[in-house]
Amino acid sequence: MEQKVITPMAKGLVIGLIMIVISTVISLMDKNSNSTLQWLAYLVFIVGIIWAITSYGKQLNYNATFGNYFAHGFKISAIVTILMIIFLIIFMMLFPDFKEKAMAIARTDMASKNYSAEDTERGIEIANKFFTPLLIGGALLTYLILGCIASLIGAAITKKNPRPLDEYNEIGQ
Repeated sequence: MEQKVITPMAKGLVIGLIMIVISTVISLMDKNSNSTLQWLAYLVFIVGIIWAITSYGKQLNYNATFGNYFAHGFKISAIVTILMIIFLIIFMMLFPDFKEKAMAIARTDMASKNYSAEDTERGIEIANKFFTPLLIGGALLTYLILGCIASLIGAAITKKNPRPLDEYNEIGQ
């Protein structure tokens, strides 16, 4: 009996929801500046896509090509990216102090790098003005690039045994 193929939408929703829970817990723990915990959601994202591609291959009895596997993984990463951007927008509306905390961290970082007070204020002013578009654009690029890398890895490590069409009596059989 052939296994049912789980759609990229379903896998993307599961991975995205896990990442949202992790991100929310880290934010509520007030651990945003802890770089080790920040990477946990990205790790779940990468491992989740690789797992999704390998399970997709197994569901198809490995009758797919590198391109099929990559496309499946990239669809999942696109769904997760959309979910995470929606989450970021909602999170910023629910927790407006997130922006102030980010600006305080940026100010501290700039001070530790010996920027002049004028340069620091100018940088904070620009970051404050473009905070939302920068955050959304950064998330978009980060998730799509990591998704592409994870899809490449998943497609590369998944077994490939595509059967040519001439083995079939009819197309789709």
